[in-house]
Amino acid sequence: MSRVGRSPVAISNNVQVSINDGNHIVVKGPKGTLERFFPEAIRFSQEGDQILLSRPSDVAEHRSLHGLCRALLNNMVLGVSEGFARTLELQGVGYRVQLQGTTLQLNVGFSHPVTVTAPDGITFEVDGSQITVSGIDKEQVGQVASDIRKIRPPEPYKGKGIRYLGEYVRRKAGKAGKVGM
Repeated sequence: MSRVGRSPVAISNNVQVSINDGNHIVVKGPKGTLERFFPEAIRFSQEGDQILLSRPSDVAEHRSLHGLCRALLNNMVLGVSEGFARTLELQGVGYRVQLQGTTLQLNVGFSHPVTVTAPDGITFEVDGSQITVSGIDKEQVGQVASDIRKIRPPEPYKGKGIRYLGEYVRRKAGKAGKVGM
């Protein structure tokens, strides 16, 4: 049984949280501003430098929303204070990436280069064959990194493709060849 929802969300000194009508929460910090509407069933109360969440009953839906809302709020607070980043790496002969302004140009074995434009709030950094996707919204950073990986996911025979940094790609044996002819 998870007790994530019961633990308070700590707010640092440089982060401001405002709880408006209808559970509309706005979080402001040094890196930017995030806002989100939360379900009406969950109640938020600010006590000093922490926010507590409470649920009306122990119904399964309220229990699951309790932990979810706490995790989302904590990610908002961490995002505006520290930010989030995902690193991808290219593996393959001739696979290259270039950063042109806010656009990535990927050469990953297709007959044409693939371009990826950074959405609002996302920045790209390129270091050799590594791409770092960073921003303040954890969900958006993960989605953009996933979309880049989908362009050329790692294949199991040679391991070529775009993968997360440190991702283990399970390898398969190739053809056995002609035996006994």
